[in-house]
Amino acid sequence: MAIARHGSGASAGLRALGSQIHPVFMLPPLASSLFGAILAGDVSVALAALHLAAVFSGLYTAHVKDGYVDFYHRGEDDDHPLTATGCRVALAAATIAFTIALGAIFLLVGPLAALLTLPGWIIGYFHAPQLDMHPVTATAGYPSGIALALVGGYYVQAEAVAPVPLAFAAVFLLVLSGIKVVDDAQDYEYDRSIGKRTVAVELGRARARLTAYGLMAVGLLTVLALAAATVFPPSAALAPIVFAGVATLTHRADAELSTMLLIRGSYLFLAVLVAAVWFQPLR
Repeated sequence: MAIARHGSGASAGLRALGSQIHPVFMLPPLASSLFGAILAGDVSVALAALHLAAVFSGLYTAHVKDGYVDFYHRGEDDDHPLTATGCRVALAAATIAFTIALGAIFLLVGPLAALLTLPGWIIGYFHAPQLDMHPVTATAGYPSGIALALVGGYYVQAEAVAPVPLAFAAVFLLVLSGIKVVDDAQDYEYDRSIGKRTVAVELGRARARLTAYGLMAVGLLTVLALAAATVFPPSAALAPIVFAGVATLTHRADAELSTMLLIRGSYLFLAVLVAAVWFQPLR
């Protein structure tokens, strides 16, 4: 049973499986899970690790399934490190790992914690070729996973849902949905050719760009408003300023460069929010 398309043996198989770990896209959801735990206060390392394992497994499922569909069904990618069998093995392993983590969360925390965690795998598995064909789900799928990771990370620790994590989740959903619209514009021609209805395909590149920056702006203004109202720590107002600086640099850049800068800007945005909540320097 060959796992890797290039090379043979265990080492080639492990490299192929490892190739589906994409840090650029995995770090924000994992960081959001930890951020939710931090918002809850006293952090149980064991529960945080379980939730992180579930989030990671859901993300890995998404990357394997997306690559499988794009290479073996759509012919979108020129190459893929895993064989079709290797993709199935990876999907099965990730699903088993997710199920174990989910079961442990159910037993140790409760059914609502499990229900808040389960959509991570559902979004990941059904992103391609189902959810990524509609402008709303194609845009909001990944950001929704990040928002749910934050709320789930909080609930696993606190066993409750509170306004602050929900507000942060809404902000992430808005900002990251804007970034996703910019990202999808890179594949405008191909997506249009296969009937993939991204925002760029539906609205055109120019209007999609305006929509993207509108979503990001609403998210940043929401943080400022909630910081002014002391719902968020006052120092959280620094995060929109940092992200807005990065976003300004992308205004006239192409979709590929803009996406790269905006994703890295989202790391800074999250880092400043975490620091604001953890240290509360302006309290």
